Amino acid sequence: MKTVTSHVLLVENDNQISQLIAQELSCEGYQVSLAEDGISGLLAARQTNPHLIIVGWALSGVSCVEFCHRLRSTYNDVPIIVLTHEGQIFERIMGLDAGANDCLSKPFAVEELTARVRAHLRQGTKEAHLLQFEQLVLNQKARQVHYNNREIELTAKEFDLLEYLMRHPQQVLTREQILANVWSHDASGISNVIEVYIRYLRIKLEAQGAKQLIHTVRSVGYVLRMGTY
Repeated sequence: MKTVTSHVLLVENDNQISQLIAQELSCEGYQVSLAEDGISGLLAARQTNPHLIIVGWALSGVSCVEFCHRLRSTYNDVPIIVLTHEGQIFERIMGLDAGANDCLSKPFAVEELTARVRAHLRQGTKEAHLLQFEQLVLNQKARQVHYNNREIELTAKEFDLLEYLMRHPQQVLTREQILANVWSHDASGISNVIEVYIRYLRIKLEAQGAKQLIHTVRSVGYVLRMGTY
C-alpha cells in the first residue's frame, strides 16, 4: 500500500470493465474517479487533476483521439493509457499519435494494467516537481519560473500564487480559494491583495512574452488559460 495516494481517472463507457478496473486499482491503494463519456472525462480531468488517466477507445461525446488531443493542447503531461480493441493496430497508432503514453488491447489481464499504471506513475515522479502550461514552466523544487527558457524572477508570494494557478489550469478559482491556499486565511478584512499580485504577475509574465495567460472572471476569481482577457 502506498503512503501517498495517487489519483487515477478512468474514462470508460463499458460499466462492467470500468467496475473491474476500479476495484483492482482501489485494492492497490489508488483513489479512483470514474467518467462514462469523453465530455465528463475532460471535465473531471480539469477539476480533479489526476496523476494518471485510463481511457477506453469507444467513447461518446468526444472520441478517444479528440480526448487525448484536448488534454495535450494545454501541455498537460499527465500519463494516458488507452484501452483499444483486440487486433486493431490502427487504434494503437492513432492513440499514441494523439498523445497517449501507452496502449493496452482488450481483452487484457487487469494485473497487467495495474503494473503499467505503477510503471507510468514511477516515471512521473521523476519530474513531479515541474508544472507546465504552454511554454511556461515552474520548478517547484528550485522555485524558478521560465517562459521559452527565459527565467522570470518572482517574489515568494508571486511564485506561490502562480504555482497555485498552474496546479489548476483551465479551472476558475475563486478569490476565497486563492486566499485560503496562497495566503492561508479567509477573505475577511482583506481588500485587493489578490488583484495587486495578479497585476504584478501579469506584468512580469508579459515582459517575457507570456501574454494573456491569467484571466479575470468578473465577480468570481481568476483562471489560467490561453486567449484574450
